[in-house]
Amino acid sequence: MDEKYRNQGFGTKLLNHLESSAKQLGASMAMVDTFDFQAEDFYTKNNYKVIGEIKDFPKGHRRIYFSKILS
Repeated sequence: MDEKYRNQGFGTKLLNHLESSAKQLGASMAMVDTFDFQAEDFYTKNNYKVIGEIKDFPKGHRRIYFSKILS
């Protein structure tokens, strides 16, 4: 994402819209994955919980799996 769009809430608005749409379709949980050098903090700030990770994937980093109960 272009830096000029960061920290303006666009990602959170999009995530909230997707979660709302998923709930309307009957989903009760959301699951996502990212890397430690990408969106780890973003998902944590949006109440996603770490449910697993792969260390050294890619080398020197982690792939992180998150979930969130859609209530």
